[in-house]
Amino acid sequence: MAGEEHKGIVLTEEQKRRRNARSVAIAVALAVLVALFYLVTIFKMGGNVANRPL
Repeated sequence: MAGEEHKGIVLTEEQKRRRNARSVAIAVALAVLVALFYLVTIFKMGGNVANRPL
């Protein structure tokens, strides 16, 4: 055991590329959902929500 190096799982370039593409797709989907929830909330509250008395 002494002197042995454990590198764990070594990914190929194709696997790294696919993982990166999957991460980007998840990030884009999450950003779209956040924007959708934001827009739905604004539309449900109406345009005069900023003009309310404090």
